[in-house]
Amino acid sequence: MYFKIFFTLIILAIISSGVAFAQNSLISVQTDSLYYDEGDTILISGTVNTIIGNTPVTLQLFKDANLVQVAQFELSQDGNYSHTIIAEGSQWKREGEYIVKVVYGDGNIAESSFSFKPGLKTVSTTNIFSDIAIDDGGTFDINYSITGGTVESIVVDTSIFGLIVQIDATSNGRLVLDLPRQFIESKQGGMDVDYIILIDDVQTYNSSEQKLDSKIRTVIIDFEQNDSEIQLIGTYVIPEFGTLVMIILTIGILSSILLTKNRLHIKI
Repeated sequence: MYFKIFFTLIILAIISSGVAFAQNSLISVQTDSLYYDEGDTILISGTVNTIIGNTPVTLQLFKDANLVQVAQFELSQDGNYSHTIIAEGSQWKREGEYIVKVVYGDGNIAESSFSFKPGLKTVSTTNIFSDIAIDDGGTFDINYSITGGTVESIVVDTSIFGLIVQIDATSNGRLVLDLPRQFIESKQGGMDVDYIILIDDVQTYNSSEQKLDSKIRTVIIDFEQNDSEIQLIGTYVIPEFGTLVMIILTIGILSSILLTKNRLHIKI
């Protein structure tokens, strides 16, 4: 008797878990950062795997179970959605964790969270890090912006096919790098793949790419106070064959051709 009851409860638990998974897998949600300060723009985005007619997405933002903001918006044709919120106003006075909840259709729910700190005046710096040296004697530049710290140096590391960025993080913040595809890239099978990013030798997943075009990849990296080194590991970095190497290689090929011609001439 007890065995039957126990077995029945197990089956019900499995069925319930399966239903919950199906609901949560229908819609996803994420924010473009884990940390925000007062006045920041919060980008909330996600995907619906199965579109249900003209059903809109409902977004609710909570702090300690109190509703901070609500919005409703339509999906794009491919099932993606995005919505921006400015972190300012009378509802944005409490520090801590905020919960993002999206609802689609009948009980399809997904949640995410982020940390917010009011009244923090962070300095955002936009600049160009110039004259990054490469082995053939050339240089290139990277446009960047940083909040919560300063960029101390950027160097090429051919052993990781990437860059090492030294920062002085005075608070939690964000680094945005415009990476020239000509000099650094991350591809597999001809398709863009994410850079592997390490902060102080620990891999981080608090990163994203905001803009992709044929010349630039814009990588966004969130860091924490006192972090000091960021490694971006790709699949290609200048120089795989620098200009000097190519010149030496060309001279070698031409020399071989001339020697071959001379030998043939002697034989004739």
